[in-house]
Amino acid sequence: MNTLARIDAHVVNVSPKTNWVFIAVTDSEGAVGWGEASLIGWEPLLVAATAHLAPDWLGLSLDDAACKLLVSPQSPGGLVANTVTSAVLQAVASLLVQARQVAPAAVLGPTRRTQVALYANINRATGLRTPEGFVATALRAQAQGFSAFKAAPFDGLTPALCATPEGQTLILHGAACMLALREALGPNARLMVDCHWRFDEAHALQALQALAPARLHWFECPIAETHAHWAATRRLRAAANAQGVLLAAAETQVGLAAFQTLFDEGLYDVVMPDVKYCGGPWEMLRIAERAAAQGVQFSPHNPSGPVCSWHSLLVASVAPACDMLEIQFDESPLYDALQAGPRLPMEGGQLRVPVQAGSVLGVQPAVLAAHPYQAVPPGIETLLNR
Repeated sequence: MNTLARIDAHVVNVSPKTNWVFIAVTDSEGAVGWGEASLIGWEPLLVAATAHLAPDWLGLSLDDAACKLLVSPQSPGGLVANTVTSAVLQAVASLLVQARQVAPAAVLGPTRRTQVALYANINRATGLRTPEGFVATALRAQAQGFSAFKAAPFDGLTPALCATPEGQTLILHGAACMLALREALGPNARLMVDCHWRFDEAHALQALQALAPARLHWFECPIAETHAHWAATRRLRAAANAQGVLLAAAETQVGLAAFQTLFDEGLYDVVMPDVKYCGGPWEMLRIAERAAAQGVQFSPHNPSGPVCSWHSLLVASVAPACDMLEIQFDESPLYDALQAGPRLPMEGGQLRVPVQAGSVLGVQPAVLAAHPYQAVPPGIETLLNR
């Protein structure tokens, strides 16, 4: 059986806001599998954590690695260590595809669908942060076949600011952006708003009411996902549902047990595990299976690079159900330029599931080398938890 022989982290700068982190795992036969470990602002620590953890994993067989590499919310290394582990597990899945010469999804289970619907996250492609700017990006996405769209227009808002005049201005501006999107995209488009945990309960309710004319499909991550906020989250879910809106969250949750707690507490209509953080493809599939059993929708979080898209697509193809898969629309031409091997086959707002035996998505080394790490602003998760 092939064993893990080398594990290397690579950082590529794709925009003034974004680096992507990829981890290459080489096996004893020289095959290479790729995983994605992007976590905005934490790139040096991800590289260091990869070097720190790799010696414990080298020499494991592919099957042993798939079973023995584990994530935990209680890990002393926190989300950084869990992200590295998740990325290595993605790479192991690709190595197993090559070793067994099977269809890319076959190492996860039988394929249930041949294509997966996408929604366009238009946030990072929108430089002009006005109603007109968001509309221009969304119309470009619509022209490329997308019929579902997500924006995050509440820039600068924090829970502490919500009640202030500045916060009220930011809330009204964000609502205006979403209402403009509804008017421009028409009545049949699916429209979602990502709040990035910027609200307290009272002002999340204010925003939800202001957004009623936008006829949202879902209201995402309005408040912090902590035990102290569970009662408020249930009240927000009830208020959203009364407007015909779903409540979505859980993009940085780690491991099935954490998601089971969310199911047990009745917090969300939609969970959004991210294959970069939740524990890799097999754990993500277990989360999807449990979500289906609990009557909760599964919609993978995927606002980053092509390697994450590849592995998310494969899980979505074998999951019992998958509402939609996120795609970061038009942030950088490097999304396409980085892809080596079979390209992600996007058509009309959908991704076709790859079926060629032994095929895996790789990363172009020359493109990696041409766009080295650059410091970028911290993500909102960091800003809210400093």
